[in-house]
Amino acid sequence: MIICQTPFRISFFGGGTDWPEFFLEHGGAVLGTAIDKFIFHSATSFPSRLFDYSIRLAYRKVECAKSIDQIEHRPFREILRHFGIFRDIEINLAADLPSFSGVGSSSSFTVGLINTLAAFQGRFVSKHELAYTAIDLERQRLGEAVGCQDQVFAAFGGLNVVEFHRLDHIVVSRLIMSSSRIDELDASLLIFFTGVVRRADEVERDKIARIDQTMPHLKAMRRLVERGHALLTGNEPLSRFGELLDEAWRLKKALSPRVSAAPIDGLYDLARRHGALGGKLLGAGGGGFMLLFVPPERQDELRRALADYPEVLFHVNAPGSHIIHS
Repeated sequence: MIICQTPFRISFFGGGTDWPEFFLEHGGAVLGTAIDKFIFHSATSFPSRLFDYSIRLAYRKVECAKSIDQIEHRPFREILRHFGIFRDIEINLAADLPSFSGVGSSSSFTVGLINTLAAFQGRFVSKHELAYTAIDLERQRLGEAVGCQDQVFAAFGGLNVVEFHRLDHIVVSRLIMSSSRIDELDASLLIFFTGVVRRADEVERDKIARIDQTMPHLKAMRRLVERGHALLTGNEPLSRFGELLDEAWRLKKALSPRVSAAPIDGLYDLARRHGALGGKLLGAGGGGFMLLFVPPERQDELRRALADYPEVLFHVNAPGSHIIHS
């Protein structure tokens, strides 16, 4: 049995500049981190001649298909087709966090499945190949309106600045920080579930359609990556990071009216009144998880104020997709 573990991610600054529609002309960059919440794929072979199906998939539902064309789950179907696997395989999926919640779950699924199927065929796939293959499959074969950061964080893991030059030229740079400063950042970040799930593809298409009019905002978001990097790797008080997140959230909301809504704005304002220095919705927007930067001495107060919203405990700087059993 092949078992693969692939992380989810949190993006701090630069989201939106990872669209090829932006970075191929202007250059893009994102500062973010993989977190220790994961999606798990397991794959095993079975003799389909003894069964009345050729492929078995278990995720939120179970599919037992006689042929690949019968598979309802489109990403499963097309990635299996990409690998030339048409029978004699069973794949099971489990995840620490729900889909459509802003932590890059769709790309973590794609990267993890690519890694799993390559291992199933006895091949090693480099981190760059994992990321580039996932980007190509999502954008070309699946036709999804996605950027290119989620696939990179899923493949590489870590706390990074990722620079986007071309679809085949992405540079990943780990942040050089002391362990005590990483611990301080880790201890100051909280995420809460808004209770709203949405398809990122729909929000992203609306943003891309507005890219000409939101270009100044995207360029400002790109500059925040440099400011965030200098802050984390320098000696400024880390509280400034929370203020930068607030600036990033205001810029992000300007990209599309679908990024936020009155209940989400109300949650954010409540958090700000009870200790959060800043924060943002993760992912495309519209729902999912909200990230907050909260000094440790104010976190009890904030948790009381947000008691109706589930909190997920996590740590930054998690490892990238890797095979944990073969």
